[in-house]
Amino acid sequence: MTTAWTDDDVRRIDISRAAIIPPITHVNRAGLWESRIYWDMWPVQDQNGIPVKIAGREYWMALSAPDRGDPAKRHFEAKIRWLERRENGWADLGDVLPDFTIAYEREWAGSAVTDGNRISLYFTAAGTSARPGGYQQQLYETHGSLNEGGLPLIWSAPHPSITGASSYYMSADAHEGEAGRIKAFRDPAYFRDPADGGEYLIFTGSLAGAQSDYNGAVGIARKEEEGWQLLPPLIHADGVNNELERAHIVFYDGLYYAFWATQGSTFAPELRHAPNGLYGMVADNLLGEYRPLNGCGLVLRNPLDEPMQSYSWCVTGDLQVSSFVDFWGLKGAELPADRDRANHYFGGVPAPLLRLKLSGERCTLDEPVYA
Repeated sequence: MTTAWTDDDVRRIDISRAAIIPPITHVNRAGLWESRIYWDMWPVQDQNGIPVKIAGREYWMALSAPDRGDPAKRHFEAKIRWLERRENGWADLGDVLPDFTIAYEREWAGSAVTDGNRISLYFTAAGTSARPGGYQQQLYETHGSLNEGGLPLIWSAPHPSITGASSYYMSADAHEGEAGRIKAFRDPAYFRDPADGGEYLIFTGSLAGAQSDYNGAVGIARKEEEGWQLLPPLIHADGVNNELERAHIVFYDGLYYAFWATQGSTFAPELRHAPNGLYGMVADNLLGEYRPLNGCGLVLRNPLDEPMQSYSWCVTGDLQVSSFVDFWGLKGAELPADRDRANHYFGGVPAPLLRLKLSGERCTLDEPVYA
């Protein structure tokens, strides 16, 4: 059944009682390219969502683009890059995928899962190669075999995971758009249900037949013999929020935790007391019904004087939380409207890893994992 994240839930948000992400005091670019920026991270995981080590090395993926001096431009040149997690930071190992003859223009966020021999990458194919600069979105996948060092030798040609229209979700096929207002069909996150071994893709969607323009949804597709089949959304935010980004599921202590990231600006106007943050709900089984974590859905937020310091949180099966450094060092000031001045505050690197503490319907911050 589909669960609504309601305006009443959001009105219960009390930011003074929410778990606060520690202030970001520096940007660590050790091992990263000075000429590139990085955002939207995820680990290479096992089927339980736990980051794995392959040949003794821990690989992650992140979106990356050349640093053009304007952070907004990154979305139109995004490629998925290999990152290796090391003791002193992250190492950029280059593009994940080789150049293919493809119908899409660029790569947006997704997930990667391995059984130790093969690896599957599920990602968002954004735009079209025939007409650059659009906001079109499709769920794509590719598969490869691992070499002794843990990196794929050859990837299969990327192909759509899901084709065709759906009565559950709006299509994200508009070329024109504006960040925060576009409709979504992106961010596929692999999940294997321990209850029956079923394989699923959780994704960021937009509810079809909605009563409001603010109609974000946590979508789901199940793997069948004939391919991925769309199911009704797990959660929708009709009348509440336009984008439930980076939606994913974590199974922990017998419960199913749905997490997503969202921004204060994508809430309906009367609900914009809600901050940029990691949000979530919990259920006794995968298909719900879901209950808001902490009574309202808010899990983590940035400090009040640094409300944009990090974004795009992703929770692993062992409760680590990744994100990237967004606009930081503002110290309570407004972000400058001038793009050159705003760029001075943009981090564009992985943020320190955090860890959650879960207990039923309560979710708090445990401790930093990795600076």
